[in-house]
Amino acid sequence: MTDNSEDASELTKWDPEFTKRVMGWLRPLLKAYHRIEVRGLEALPPSGALIVSNHSGGLFAIDVPIFASEYYQRFGYDRPVYTLSHDVLLSGPQAGTLQRTGFIHASHDNAEEALRSGGLVVVFPGGDHDVYRPTRGANSIDFAGRKGYVKAAVNAGVPIVPAVGIGGQETQLFLSRGSWLAKTLRLDKLMRVKIIPLSFGVPFGLSAVLPLNVPLPAKIVIQVLPPIDVVEQFGDDPDVDAVDAHVRSVMQEALDELAEQRRLPVVG
Repeated sequence: MTDNSEDASELTKWDPEFTKRVMGWLRPLLKAYHRIEVRGLEALPPSGALIVSNHSGGLFAIDVPIFASEYYQRFGYDRPVYTLSHDVLLSGPQAGTLQRTGFIHASHDNAEEALRSGGLVVVFPGGDHDVYRPTRGANSIDFAGRKGYVKAAVNAGVPIVPAVGIGGQETQLFLSRGSWLAKTLRLDKLMRVKIIPLSFGVPFGLSAVLPLNVPLPAKIVIQVLPPIDVVEQFGDDPDVDAVDAHVRSVMQEALDELAEQRRLPVVG
């Protein structure tokens, strides 16, 4: 199923049989350790859609495996879940494995091609800014002003499907994104490193990325929300700012509702 030629579309590297094997061992682990739930999958349209989600869990962000494992369990492996990913994630020894399970480089061309193919495309507009948000602001939607996802959906003619997750930011005690530390050490200038996230966990206690603490077994729930037809709601030439504000508002309302249902941190 894989095609390693330089000119081949990245989409051809998705391997449904390999993905099925991976999900076969991964899903039971996620169910047992994080007691995962993905609600609202019935809202997904039958054709291409852009899944726009908050991002949680720091270095051990598992939003995609959780969503994908439950999606494939329900719908099978006829339609892939693609994830728009940072170049760093697809440049190491893990790149081949990730690409076979649907991770593709985050670019406008890749996004449009994947969406037009009828696949589901997951994007985390907030990126590292979002995934390392402090625990005190865990239940907030913050895309750091990034709105490119709106144009991606409009250009491909597909709906935006908001999704929100809760619990991932309870796997560690996230203290700070560490932007001030990166500036103090001048890493923002020397290495273009803008954050050095600080967290506290077990067994090592305080961590500035390293040493790696073990994620706590927090219960993680993802809620998929009804699709947003951008053109239908905002016209043929939609105001990107207005669409982004609406998407974030819908997501924040849903995340607030999930937070109200939560009894205790980690326990869920």
